[in-house]
Amino acid sequence: MDVKLQRINKSFGSVSILKDVDLVFPSHKFVTLLGPSGCGKTTLLRMIAGLEEISAGSILFGDREINKLAPRDRNIAMVFQSYALYPQMTVRRNLGYGLSVRKTPGSEIASAVERVARILEIDHLLDRKPAQLSGGQRQRVALGRAMVRKPDIFLMDEPLSNLDAKLRVTMRGELRRFHLDLNATTVYVTHDQLEAMTMSDLIAVMHKGVVQQFGTPEDVYKRPANLFVAGFIGSPPMNFLEGDVEGGRFKIGEAALPLPSLDSAKATGSAAVIGVRPQDLSLLTSAGPGSLAGRVSLVELLGSEKLVEVHISDRKRISVQVRADSQVGLGENVHVGFDAQSVHVFDKQTEQSLLA
Repeated sequence: MDVKLQRINKSFGSVSILKDVDLVFPSHKFVTLLGPSGCGKTTLLRMIAGLEEISAGSILFGDREINKLAPRDRNIAMVFQSYALYPQMTVRRNLGYGLSVRKTPGSEIASAVERVARILEIDHLLDRKPAQLSGGQRQRVALGRAMVRKPDIFLMDEPLSNLDAKLRVTMRGELRRFHLDLNATTVYVTHDQLEAMTMSDLIAVMHKGVVQQFGTPEDVYKRPANLFVAGFIGSPPMNFLEGDVEGGRFKIGEAALPLPSLDSAKATGSAAVIGVRPQDLSLLTSAGPGSLAGRVSLVELLGSEKLVEVHISDRKRISVQVRADSQVGLGENVHVGFDAQSVHVFDKQTEQSLLA
């Protein structure tokens, strides 16, 4: 079922939390609301769930406006960051509680609980209570409680944030598989861009209550709409340098870097910021066309790669990602080479992309 958000606004008194959010989440897709703490993503999710009132705008499930529907009438299921399990109940009763409240026959509840428990591989835990479970097991129970209801829309509010790093990696794949098994529309909230990139069909990047960009993971990574998206998406983070655009080149000091296709109407004579990811740079032993000279100030081993920090002036530094077996040492004089097709260009004042 499609979820349509039409000019959604939310305020608490004089404080504006969400501003004209206008989005469509296509049926059966995994859509992530991504952004830093305080950007309004959880508030938006709670409004979809019916747990928060809308100040202005409309939410539609398919073609039906659901603004005034109670949460129980929306056929949704929600998984919270805190799991929200009933501590006095066994796993079996936690899983089936939502169905029992709906007066579902006992035989149907038992069948649904057994089916979901097998899918989640927690069928051996059905007679335990939450206090006897690990964090990962509790998370699976919370997911299972939502799955037994076969919802049209599956809502998840940072469900992996309480897990350790190794388990988060495992559960990312599991959540994606659960989504495909459920065949429901999934709306997922996180501040972790790696979660969003690996799990989502579509990502809405949010900042200060405004949707900055909505698109596929590839779109937001390769074609960021503005400086915020460019800096928020990608690890290690993108490098930024200020300068001026002249004649299809970016001038910084004495260096002139060739640029990819620009929106010439916007870019002529612009004070600009270029962005380039560390993995799209190279270290050169001698000067090349458009390269910048600098000195190595830090080398970090990341496993199969090294992250090399290069000071190109007193106030500017660039991070370059190279192979782990690259021979580079502290204090070494190097040149940083740019791949023109991988450079992003933003207007310094508006912070919007200048790429055509």
